[in-house]
Amino acid sequence: MKINFIGVPLFYGCDREGVNLGPNDLRERGIIELLEKNNHEVYDLGNLHVPEILESDKFANHNKMKYLNAILDVNKNLAHQVYSSLESKSFPLVIGGDHSLGLGSISGCSKYHDNMAVVWIDAHGDINTHETSPSGNVHGMPLAAAMGIGHSALTDVYFQGQKVKPENVFILGARDLDEGELKIIEDYKLNVYTTEDLRNLGIEEIMRRVHTTLIEKKIDAIHLSYDIDSLDSTLVPGTGTPVADGLTVDECKYMLKYLIGTRLVKSMDFVELNTRLEEGGDSTISICMDLLEHISKNL
Repeated sequence: MKINFIGVPLFYGCDREGVNLGPNDLRERGIIELLEKNNHEVYDLGNLHVPEILESDKFANHNKMKYLNAILDVNKNLAHQVYSSLESKSFPLVIGGDHSLGLGSISGCSKYHDNMAVVWIDAHGDINTHETSPSGNVHGMPLAAAMGIGHSALTDVYFQGQKVKPENVFILGARDLDEGELKIIEDYKLNVYTTEDLRNLGIEEIMRRVHTTLIEKKIDAIHLSYDIDSLDSTLVPGTGTPVADGLTVDECKYMLKYLIGTRLVKSMDFVELNTRLEEGGDSTISICMDLLEHISKNL
């Protein structure tokens, strides 16, 4: 497979530095060589440009969304990079950076695919808007914006209008949902499977249900967006918003292998690694490398 490795050194969406170093941290650990070892033709497209914004100017463009214009610029450029990768019959592997980049990835995929789905593996829903967000951090808004929910500056990134239908969105592993997000889940009848659902129903049954729905909706492509905070907080001290009672590594591997096995996954995000938060150890990046090797073997 031809893989386009796209680094997005963005921290403005989470407003916490360190996550922007993720793409280069993984390069230094040999991620390109690991992908190539698994018989992929890898093109490292480098890191997208992220403009420098002073912290004092974080609310300069909107009083409820931090660093808005810079995030919009990065996502527009990322969308085109992803779209161009798909046009060249390559697999865009987008490495963050924070999860606000998911809007750009989905936007690029949406322009290329006719009937796509998004599978969002995350402890959080990331379906807040500027009106519901308790923090103003845009990494909590990209999936809502991709569904056409929220401020027009976000919903109209790359091209005007909805990028993915709400009924084609699947959120897996969620366990930290804000009040506004719960209302959106109810109003739009989103496909959300929490870690509690996983314990009660079993991971095999949840993935079977997801797959059945994908088939029923005649989905032609999945954009898979993976946040490492889907893992239990004890496993990933090197991420910005860890949450207890999360997934095990084996559970994540099962989900990833199952989804890739549908042969519908045509693009992917891997986000929220922040090695600067883990003092005196490297367990988080080691787990990330293990997961990326697992992904690579199954693509």
